[in-house]
Amino acid sequence: MYYSYLEEYIIKLYAFMKISEPHQLNCAEIAQKLGIKLHYGCFSLRYANYIVIKKSTKQKEWQDFGHEVCHFLQHEGNQLEMHSLFFDFQEWQANYFAYHFCVPTFMLEKVKEKSVYNIMDLFNVEYQFAFKRLEMYERKMIHARAYS
Repeated sequence: MYYSYLEEYIIKLYAFMKISEPHQLNCAEIAQKLGIKLHYGCFSLRYANYIVIKKSTKQKEWQDFGHEVCHFLQHEGNQLEMHSLFFDFQEWQANYFAYHFCVPTFMLEKVKEKSVYNIMDLFNVEYQFAFKRLEMYERKMIHARAYS
């Protein structure tokens, strides 16, 4: 299968952390392996090597963590001081990253029955998140079949 740049990046990131199965996807352990100081609070944000996650359900916390990890790994600067278009771009990028970080393609392709509920259960994500991620994966498969 052809992997996008982001999917390759996620594969290498998880290989670096020696993570290959959905049950290994854990905020605290990943934060420790990446040198992130993880805290829980009233809102989610990333500052330097600190990530604060808004206290919520485990699913929402995992999704927020994926979003903030993107900011940690790929973004520089203070979003409060940047142009709104660049801010919007970084937020879009972090949201897209979270789908691939929280439900990695290389793990998803090993799932025998790819349903929203299986994805929710295996990857500890909310219904809408699982629905959108499955939709993204299915579009990728359709595109791969059309151009192979």
